[in-house]
Amino acid sequence: MHAIPTILDILDAEQLIRRYLPRTPLYPCAGLSELLDAEVYVKYENHQPIGAFKVRGGVNLLARLSEEERRRGVITASTGNHGQSIAWAARLFGVRARIVVPVGSNPDKVRAIERLGAEIIVHGRDFDEAREYVGALAEREGYRYIHSANEPHLIAGVGTIGLEIVEDLPDVEVILVPVGGGSGASGISIAARALNPEIEVIGVQSEAAPAAYLSWRQGRVVATDFMNTFAEGLATRVGFELPLTILRENLADFILVSEEEIRRAMLLMMEATHNLVEAAGAAPLAAALRIRDRLRGRKVALDLSGGNITLSALRQLLAT
Repeated sequence: MHAIPTILDILDAEQLIRRYLPRTPLYPCAGLSELLDAEVYVKYENHQPIGAFKVRGGVNLLARLSEEERRRGVITASTGNHGQSIAWAARLFGVRARIVVPVGSNPDKVRAIERLGAEIIVHGRDFDEAREYVGALAEREGYRYIHSANEPHLIAGVGTIGLEIVEDLPDVEVILVPVGGGSGASGISIAARALNPEIEVIGVQSEAAPAAYLSWRQGRVVATDFMNTFAEGLATRVGFELPLTILRENLADFILVSEEEIRRAMLLMMEATHNLVEAAGAAPLAAALRIRDRLRGRKVALDLSGGNITLSALRQLLAT
């Protein structure tokens, strides 16, 4: 079992990350506040260099590799944002990176990974098949395998989001966070609850890919035989051990939303914030709309985790 990161690990990550990455804004949003009848703030992680939150974890982990691990190079599986994170950080620290992506991955994200200098390997029908292939390849070739969720340094790195939210809005009452593998929700919940145990951190996942939700509900790692979500950042068929342990301890609630609710939330969020929003980044708003009565009159932060939506997907969304 991996060590669970603490608030001290997140504070340490913040000291390291600030040398390389900007602090992202947390702005009040009048349109969403009116929509939800609450005081709503948006954390704009789409303003990161790769357009998504995961780069925080990539920088924190790659900076801490041993010389021997750097020499071996790193390998990971990704549907896009995690791969960009590792590629961006690997270029920063001069480490060779290989990213295994499943067939049919977001072509914009794949091209972005390649532009950052990482080697792309296409394998598997979805993220979990790609991930299983990476594990075997790392063992055979000796690469440093970077798991997308069971990595304490990744979790501590993205936990700096929670730190920044509470620093900028000390009286925040609810933080809604999308959950795929669970690293983001894990890190944010550790930071937020360490700074103020009264903060409710609520995880959000698509009902078309509910593995992390089912794992949280049942208290054990659950694998599903389906994963049909269009939201790449939420698309996994299995829960992961380290995030599960953290989320069971820290989440106030975990909500499943429909694919249609996510699409509607994407449009509403783009209209209200004038920012591009990918599906996972809109999931917190989808959940907030579902639990609007619980949020009425409260201070709420929505984690806009990323804005990496393709033009074709955007056209299709707007056409509907």
